[in-house]
Amino acid sequence: MPVIDARALAERSRRFRAALAVAFARATSRASRGTVLGSVFALACSWPVAAAYAQAPHYRFAVIANTMQSPADEAPTQRLIDAISRERGVSFIVYDGNLKGPKEACRDALYERRHAVLETSRPALFFIPGQHDWVDCASAQAGGFDPVERLDQLRQTLLGDAQSMGQNPMPLTRESEVSRFRPYRENARWQMGDTVFVALNAPSPNNHYLTAGGRNGEFEDRVIANAFWLQHAGEYAKRRDARAIVVFIQGDPEPERYERPERFAWLRFGRNSRRDGFLEFKRSLVKLAQSFQRPVLVIHCDDERASAGVVIDQPLRNDKGNRVTNLTRIALAPRDRHNQWIEIEADFDRTPPFRVTVRDVPRQLPMPATPPVLQRDEPAASMPAVPSLGPASELPPLLQTPGQPQPDSQEFEQLPRIPADQGGGGYGPATSVAPAQRNAPAAPGAPGASGTAGSP
Repeated sequence: MPVIDARALAERSRRFRAALAVAFARATSRASRGTVLGSVFALACSWPVAAAYAQAPHYRFAVIANTMQSPADEAPTQRLIDAISRERGVSFIVYDGNLKGPKEACRDALYERRHAVLETSRPALFFIPGQHDWVDCASAQAGGFDPVERLDQLRQTLLGDAQSMGQNPMPLTRESEVSRFRPYRENARWQMGDTVFVALNAPSPNNHYLTAGGRNGEFEDRVIANAFWLQHAGEYAKRRDARAIVVFIQGDPEPERYERPERFAWLRFGRNSRRDGFLEFKRSLVKLAQSFQRPVLVIHCDDERASAGVVIDQPLRNDKGNRVTNLTRIALAPRDRHNQWIEIEADFDRTPPFRVTVRDVPRQLPMPATPPVLQRDEPAASMPAVPSLGPASELPPLLQTPGQPQPDSQEFEQLPRIPADQGGGGYGPATSVAPAQRNAPAAPGAPGASGTAGSP
């Protein structure tokens, strides 16, 4: 079913009105007016009626993650992407984090090889950075890199374009277009039919919240950026009259652990010392669902429930303790990450509108002979040599970094605050599992591993 673009529809409407005005302006007699009416009827027959505009698109997309933990995983991952690319009707692929394993060194050459594997996708491919891609780079096994510097490297290379990866890329909007949030290129938004998709950088473990003393600068700034991008996506979806919002993150936000704000919390002693790094994200999700009033899906990885394949439930509650009925969580946990992928099909003519299926790679599909090579614009040898620095005592003192620029008032003021009204949206579950997966074994204590989402 074709996707109707709102902008294209508005342009066609403007041309239709202009052609109608010109036709009537040229009508100077009764006979000519009869000819004009015939022309108007012909134009009206070519115009999509309101029912066609209201038709919901039918599309599918794929989600994979954690498929490259060592160099030996590059060829199987390319085979997995090739299997998805051969499926007709798959609009795009989302690689939901972890281009590398926790013990692999976070070197530029490794990122380049994994980037080349992702670029082999024939459909558009959207990449979301995960825990092993930058958070774990500080460990000795991963090379002892600065995690923030490695994240900046990903932003400049894999996330440097205004479109997705793949041989048939799709345009997207990055949060870095807002002056206040210039660094956050990984936070993106795109649209497919009546659905707005949002990518956020929220990795495991615990959203990179550090327990060391001092200001947790990277975490605090990113929390603000993520909350703004969710609010922005909600207002954008309402202006476009979208029928659903899908949010991708890599980390497990533990939605069952939702801490409601307490009055006089400072009077309590002996509280749990573990700080929930996903607390602000979950509160922003609840506000988004309550304001949007239509299906909101949150998709993330879950390595702890690998035997279930996929987990679908509605665990989030609002500040009153009521379940948010229009917010559904999909946790990805395929048993065989190299030979299974998650297919999500959207069809708004049925209830629930989203359908989740675990798909298998055909056994007869051959393994690629050699991994792909990412073509460079210039050879590495053409880069000028960097002079070596002298001893630390001879280096000039570091200057203080100037503060962040002020927010873009035009972009920021156009977005009203999301009302903090309580209560669920009342829309009902947005997702179901395909019949072939309803009898899949579920991990102990994993609610909603099969059947319709949100069933208690």
